[in-house]
Amino acid sequence: MPKEKNYKWKLGFFAVTTLIVAIGAIYYIGKQKNKFGSVFRLSALFHSVSGLKLGSNVRLGGIDIGTVDDIALVTDTSVQVQMVLHKDVQKFIKKDAKVSIGSEGLMGDKVVVISPGVSGSGQPMVAENDSLSSVQPVETDQILASLKTSADNAAVITSNLADISNRINHGQGALGKLLRDTGLSSNISSTMKNLKKSSEGLNENMEAAKHNFLLRGFFKKKEKEKKKKEEEERKKQEDEEKKKAEGSDGGKKKN
Repeated sequence: MPKEKNYKWKLGFFAVTTLIVAIGAIYYIGKQKNKFGSVFRLSALFHSVSGLKLGSNVRLGGIDIGTVDDIALVTDTSVQVQMVLHKDVQKFIKKDAKVSIGSEGLMGDKVVVISPGVSGSGQPMVAENDSLSSVQPVETDQILASLKTSADNAAVITSNLADISNRINHGQGALGKLLRDTGLSSNISSTMKNLKKSSEGLNENMEAAKHNFLLRGFFKKKEKEKKKKEEEERKKQEDEEKKKAEGSDGGKKKN
């Protein structure tokens, strides 16, 4: 008889513990799925939901505020996403809010992201069962295709650079000849020296021409014009300084 009572006590304790755990699990799951508490519903239309699933999180400002309650095809090009959200965040979501589909990391689970709208735009807050504008998601396949195109282009550019470098190293092309042909480099250096000498000779000829009696009048005329221009500039500056000084004196007299 005592053994039977002990067995019944253990069985009862196990049953009560199991019931408490089951109730806790139901409450936790229900809370995560917004089955308890005050909630409201919103929806948005997408061309593609990019793998979004029922129960996926809905975020506002990086905080989970609800879950995806239903995903249904409306037409062959439109998918409607129904969201269940906490009632206390309704005041932060305006009528001009945008809905997009993001992911947790590059290859993580999909989430719905709500942008609350333009602050100070005068838009009222959303109401029950409102439909928000959506921003179409960028497919992962499109990102990978774009990365592949960039990688292919980089490979072509690298190959071309390697070919150019190889030609230069073997003295092919103008740059390769310039770097490897010492005779060509010497010719260029000699040409530069000749240009320098020619420039110096031209300067000497110009000085000699200034003292030639046939051209002396021409150079004197140019020199006079230069001096006249400098004198005019100097007088102009003096007049401006004089006007500033007179204006300053007039202001002091008034005071």
